Amino acid sequence: MAERFQAPRGTFDVLPADAALRERVEAASRELLGRAGYLRIETPAFEDTELFARGVGESTDIVRKEMFTFEDQGGRSITLRPEGTASIARAYLEHGMQKLPQPVKLWWHGPVFRHERPQAGRFRQFTQLDAEAIGSDSPLVDAELIILLDELLRGLEVPALELRLGSLGSPQARAEYRRELISYLRDQAAELAEDVRERIDENPLRAFDSKHEGTRAVMAEAPTMLDRLDAEDSEHFATVRRLLEQAGIKYRLDGTLVRGLDYYTRTVFEFHCGGLGAQSQVAGGGRYDGLVELLGGPATPGCGWAAGIERILLALEGEEPPPRPDVFVAAAEGERERALALATELRHAGLRAELDLAGRGMKGQMRHADRLGVANAVILDEGGAMQLRDMRSGEQREIDVANVVEELAAR
Repeated sequence: MAERFQAPRGTFDVLPADAALRERVEAASRELLGRAGYLRIETPAFEDTELFARGVGESTDIVRKEMFTFEDQGGRSITLRPEGTASIARAYLEHGMQKLPQPVKLWWHGPVFRHERPQAGRFRQFTQLDAEAIGSDSPLVDAELIILLDELLRGLEVPALELRLGSLGSPQARAEYRRELISYLRDQAAELAEDVRERIDENPLRAFDSKHEGTRAVMAEAPTMLDRLDAEDSEHFATVRRLLEQAGIKYRLDGTLVRGLDYYTRTVFEFHCGGLGAQSQVAGGGRYDGLVELLGGPATPGCGWAAGIERILLALEGEEPPPRPDVFVAAAEGERERALALATELRHAGLRAELDLAGRGMKGQMRHADRLGVANAVILDEGGAMQLRDMRSGEQREIDVANVVEELAAR
């Protein structure tokens, strides 16, 4: 017997029992973001490696350790996308969207890839939902995006949600803070994890994300960017906070929030689910006012978020049963072709209609219809007679062929 194959480690199959709940999440996202004027965009699953090295940041864990990168047949370095925002910013620039009325509001849904250690809530291929608004530095943009994400997650009934909110300031203000933080970390270098020590000069803010006990103790006393915002950044952040409070959205200020990507500026935020343990983050994002410029475009502000579909499904803890058929068409042996024609006609009328495709006898067909949970069955007898059976009550009566579609649609 040939060896059986399994899905690669860190990936998964979406089975029918899981698909209905995924579809509910996507449908809720499409409806909510559509009402707010966000239009769908799709980008390639792989991009030039330099897009992520420059956009995400060469010192980030994503670029250093987690990207799936390879050479194509032409010797070009290609990377499976580890996140969506850099690709969307590239598309915005490549297709001249800066000429459209600003901001351009886009949403995206698709798989992303990171070579991480697989564990509960963390995969090497996973699914993200992104919403991005590019072309405005107004705090209204930040607030709108957070309000939409809050509405999406609460509408899906993700439990024990907590919004954590912070600000990384402008690049100029952060440069001064960065020098202060580097000095602080050098003084405490003996207590830090090795990878943090190696990146003190390159990316000191990443120390806030370390899980190393000694590093966490050092960072508990570290100065934070929230305490070093300049007047303009403080005003922007205060406006975002006021808008959220006016919308009735509760949040916790978090001065250690730095996110895992170098392109963030000013507002940053994360939504956490208290029941998910160590992998509690279900969504997050922030402002990235320098990203388009990093990719070779003009100075262009932007803001957005990404939600992890698998994390959301894990938080919802359940399956959504697939939709039941509206009607099952059962047929005697000589009427099977007619059953297919009737099922097709019922589907054209907007009904979910199924028929036997496995050669069962009439009793087997009715048992199968019962297992499917249908409300009605149409029975085609030898000779052309047609019966309509209520599967709940067992009541059965003859029905006129000309009226069957109309009556079932009414039911």
